[in-house]
Amino acid sequence: MTAIWFRLELRRRRRSLIVLALLVALATATVLAAAAGARRGHTSMDRLRAVTLPGDAVVLPNQPGFDWDRVRAIPGVIAVGTFPVSGFHVEDLPGGPLPVWIPGPSDTEMWHTIERPVLLAGRLPAPGRADEIAVSARFADAYGRGPGDTLALRLASAEQLRSVPDAAFAVPQGPRITVRITGIVRSPWFRDHIGQGGVPFVSAALFQRYRANFMGSGREQLFVNALVRLAGGTDARSLSRFKEDLARVTGRSDIDVWNAAEDVRHIGEVLDYEALSLLAFGLAALAAATVLTGQSIARYCWAAAAELQVLRAVGLVRRQAVAAAALPVLAAVAAGAALGLAGAVAASHWTPIGIAADLEPAPGLDADWWVLAPGALLAVALGALGAAVSTWRALRGPRPADIRPSAVATAAARAGLPVPAVLGARFALERGRGTVPVRPALLGAVVGVLGVLASFTFAAGVSEAAGNPVRFGQTHQLEAMIGLNGKGDDPSRTLSAIAAVPEVAGINDGRIAVAQAGDVAVPVFSHAPVGRAVPAVLVEGRMPASDAEAVLAVSTARRLEAGVGDRVSLTGQRGTRAFTVTGIGFVPMSPHNEYDEGAYLTSAGWTSLFGSFKYRIVQILLHPGSDPAAAAERIGAATAEAGIPVEAGPVLPPRQLAELRDVEVLPVLLGGFLALLAVGAVGHALATAVRRRRRELAVMRALGLTRRQAGRTVTVQAALIALTGLIFGVPLGLALGRVLWRAVAEHTPLLHHPPTALWTLVLIAPAALLTAALLAAWPGRTAARLRVADVLRSE
Repeated sequence: MTAIWFRLELRRRRRSLIVLALLVALATATVLAAAAGARRGHTSMDRLRAVTLPGDAVVLPNQPGFDWDRVRAIPGVIAVGTFPVSGFHVEDLPGGPLPVWIPGPSDTEMWHTIERPVLLAGRLPAPGRADEIAVSARFADAYGRGPGDTLALRLASAEQLRSVPDAAFAVPQGPRITVRITGIVRSPWFRDHIGQGGVPFVSAALFQRYRANFMGSGREQLFVNALVRLAGGTDARSLSRFKEDLARVTGRSDIDVWNAAEDVRHIGEVLDYEALSLLAFGLAALAAATVLTGQSIARYCWAAAAELQVLRAVGLVRRQAVAAAALPVLAAVAAGAALGLAGAVAASHWTPIGIAADLEPAPGLDADWWVLAPGALLAVALGALGAAVSTWRALRGPRPADIRPSAVATAAARAGLPVPAVLGARFALERGRGTVPVRPALLGAVVGVLGVLASFTFAAGVSEAAGNPVRFGQTHQLEAMIGLNGKGDDPSRTLSAIAAVPEVAGINDGRIAVAQAGDVAVPVFSHAPVGRAVPAVLVEGRMPASDAEAVLAVSTARRLEAGVGDRVSLTGQRGTRAFTVTGIGFVPMSPHNEYDEGAYLTSAGWTSLFGSFKYRIVQILLHPGSDPAAAAERIGAATAEAGIPVEAGPVLPPRQLAELRDVEVLPVLLGGFLALLAVGAVGHALATAVRRRRRELAVMRALGLTRRQAGRTVTVQAALIALTGLIFGVPLGLALGRVLWRAVAEHTPLLHHPPTALWTLVLIAPAALLTAALLAAWPGRTAARLRVADVLRSE
């Protein structure tokens, strides 16, 4: 009997089954691609580090002629690979020359015994070939230059590099050389970064051939820093021992050492966020797919059950009827799941997303069978279970206990409201005869409104922060380096010349050096305003007022477990001093820190701790409405006229800002899927109510209900469902969106500002009611055209 019924259904309802299979395929592909992409992105950094011999520490002495052999001789050091702190320009690119900073390895250990990159295409530059380079994946995509293509590089002149400190940042004036790209590479250090368009990496042979054009001739003005692999890896105790040995063999306690584990931790947090966003997207897609696919399965099974009910009179048992109705559905779901599985594998070409895409060691197609196989089997199992349950309930028929009156409908009847209002309230809030899906519709409406408002509120927070550097503590618009490693022109003349430019509202003479607070390296800035102070962004407390007070950056305060009023000890070139923490906030960015790492001291406090600076960077605040580019030109002209030329440039945005922008679209997509969930749930409820309550409508029509009133009944039902979603969804969605954004803002970190999706708040109510009215149009038309005599006779 089951086989006969199956063949019959395939013939007469093949279109419905094909549509069901395609719906399952789309849902399965979307959900599995999101889940597999989340897992792939979450593990990308770990998989990249596992195959690239990554550096465990970055050592930054910033000293020309530094003896790296002493570092190689330290116990526990496995490998040392150096890189130049210098740059060049790529000239033959669309859009003009591309400045490149920290351009690649400067010795042969790099890319071999340490930071050995994965090859995405081509090969590494050959040893001894000064005319070969490698590029990153984004560079190849952005400029269409890959293995076999050539690039024109413009290097600085040796004479130009003598004008320390800003020559390495200026337009190079040295030789123009042609090089050939041999490969596309990727490693934890030599990789793309969000917000950049790709990077070319010079080879060690090219660096050695043109060393004078990177470092300067004679006594080198610039320097190389290094990555170090340790026997103990990124373990804190291993790094602490290395720092002690480094200070011992060099006689310097101010060498900044970055633990690669900190960068891995930060990247891991971003990957977690991206993975959770993808999983949330997948769950929203799963919920929408469950509702939409479940409705299709339920409609099919209820129609089949109505026909099989006739055969039960001649001996067909319920178990056979359930099997007969569920088998065609099972076949369609299985075919759809198989097609969806193939679609998920094809979609893996576009995953992972965000920062994970720049870390993936094996981009392209990927079949994660630990996710795909169980997911496809689960889709088949859920489809079969849904078909069996729907058929069983259809054959069982309604139970009197299931039909409970609604207090709202009862109150509407007692208040003497029009018949369509009373009937619409009953249809919207009472299950009635035929087990109408009332609760799923109400829940879907609430979840849809809640999800849309929460997603757009969260997206508003992301968008506002991504376009506002002040949230990251960057209140100035221009910067100018006027000193490096304790050297530079007369700072008073330079600062006076910059302050005299009309667009300049205030400047800060920012001397930067690195102190130690236990095992924590703390980049320390001097807060020395010239004229109007450049505003500092604090999350609590105030700026230091004496030489014994300090402001800590947010992440540094967390690592030191220090708050306002606590005392911290900092060790600098002149010994150790204790400072009282007066505030927690953000600091300017420099080559040694992010905006959330470091400390502010007064000029006197800074001088009491350090005898010399690593960098002297002037932070320049412009008057509102000033053009930064024009102001930078005026500063260059003014300082050149004073005989101390300085190049001012824009403030580089923090990487966290680019990371936020990169995932800005995910909350919106999530809100869209939740809106689709609500539309599917409400539309199904309206259509099902008219079909399963046609007897009630027919009786009311026989008692005098007009066609227009029957149509209005469905409209009232839809409006009440939408109003329920708005009443509960709007406050919950607004609160949820703000809570999620506060958690992200505190974790990023950035200055929190409660987001409000104004246009979403204004439009969500009319949009929800209009959508409900549109969804009610066809079921309302069906209710109005109901054939009363036929329905009463069949029922």
